[in-house]
Amino acid sequence: MQYTDKEKRKLVNRLSRIRGQVEAMQTALQEDARCTALLQQATACRGALDGFIGTVIEHHIRQHIVDPDQHETDRAQAAEELIGVVHSYLT
Repeated sequence: MQYTDKEKRKLVNRLSRIRGQVEAMQTALQEDARCTALLQQATACRGALDGFIGTVIEHHIRQHIVDPDQHETDRAQAAEELIGVVHSYLT
């Protein structure tokens, strides 16, 4: 199942905010901002991106793994794909 328009709009808005944070970091770096300021902005970006990833993972679980209408083989494949994504994210 694809994202609803509302879900998609929320994700796009979140990515737009992340883009703004990254651009602010780039500007701060070009203007020789203090390291602590850059680290604070980088931490905020990481938190925002982690939130985005969490939302996408949650959607994947709800739509592709626990969907009772989906065939068992498809659910198993979706679970394996998710495990691969989570492993790559955590390592």
